[in-house]
Amino acid sequence: MAKIIIREVVDNKSGIKEFVDVMWKIYDQKKFPQWVPPLRLSVIEALDTVHNPFYKRATIQMFIAERDGKPVGRIAAVENRAHNEFHNDKIGFYGFFECIEDQEVANALFSFAEKWLKARGLTAMQGPMNPSTNHECGLLVRGQSQHPTIMTTWNPKYYEELHDCYGLTKAKDLVAYIIAREKNTELPKKVKDHVAKLRAENSRVKFRDFDVKNFTKEVENCFEIYNSAWEKNWGFFPMTKEEFVYAAKDMKMIMDPKMAFMAEVDGKPAGFMLALPDMNHVFKRIPTGRLFPTGIFKLLIGKKLMKSVRIITLGVKPEFRGTGIFALFTMESFERAQKYGYIAGEASWILEDNVEMNKPWVDLGAPLYRRWRIYEKQL
Repeated sequence: MAKIIIREVVDNKSGIKEFVDVMWKIYDQKKFPQWVPPLRLSVIEALDTVHNPFYKRATIQMFIAERDGKPVGRIAAVENRAHNEFHNDKIGFYGFFECIEDQEVANALFSFAEKWLKARGLTAMQGPMNPSTNHECGLLVRGQSQHPTIMTTWNPKYYEELHDCYGLTKAKDLVAYIIAREKNTELPKKVKDHVAKLRAENSRVKFRDFDVKNFTKEVENCFEIYNSAWEKNWGFFPMTKEEFVYAAKDMKMIMDPKMAFMAEVDGKPAGFMLALPDMNHVFKRIPTGRLFPTGIFKLLIGKKLMKSVRIITLGVKPEFRGTGIFALFTMESFERAQKYGYIAGEASWILEDNVEMNKPWVDLGAPLYRRWRIYEKQL
């Protein structure tokens, strides 16, 4: 068998394009019908070290694996200085991993990422991170048969074996719950009674739609909540305001303000929930991943037809926790879905050991149906 060549990708427009293109060399949509081609522009923005403010505090190196001159895999190594400064550690990261079903290729990719990180004085490697916990992350280890939701990773089952055989081990799992309702779905009486009690006890809590007309101000409110709400979560590191705004601009075009709502206590922001329409159903109809010339029309038309969402973010300021506000958010999302005609939703990602965040979905009877894994290896 021909020798595997691992090549460093030049960090420029053509190099990033070449790196992004590898996905379309790995995935055959007939063999992997669940795979949803991403929008190329979104992946390019995640890798753009010139315009993406994430890279003001991080460095990335991309690698492509080739055999007989053809790409057979890719990986990126990331030094996230913001993470290491916040946690006072020396962890390196890998991400954007794609590979054919070949352990030799996977080993070569992991090895090159590991050597690059080790040369920078880092002592452990975690991933997949694309490129951090504030972006897409995790290897799907349960739920490959289901259609992936927007901004979540999907990979073939054999990726898990590629990781295990290289010596990567579990650091943490992230889980997802599915909430599907029939036309006349009724919640368990104990749930409705519990929420009614909480609403009586928390009459100062009011929910309102995200104010799109004051988008900048609303993003500032969410930014303040985000960094305080997740501060003690595993793997979290604070985003800068510039990073948060950069991420928010991509969501503005597809968000439904009725499913992106704020909780206020005495008129002041206390928490927010963001549920995005599952545009993956539209992206599936854009197999090239290119918005032009016809993809943009499919995107705009498809948004109006979406009947499912992904609850991507739920954050509450620390001072309002322990009041049952997470359960109130959960019920509010369920009631809004009924009112506005959404028939299904996924709540993800949730840390597997975050009891406070898992409990409301369990109480609703929502099954845990998908699981992603963050791997690690000491260098």
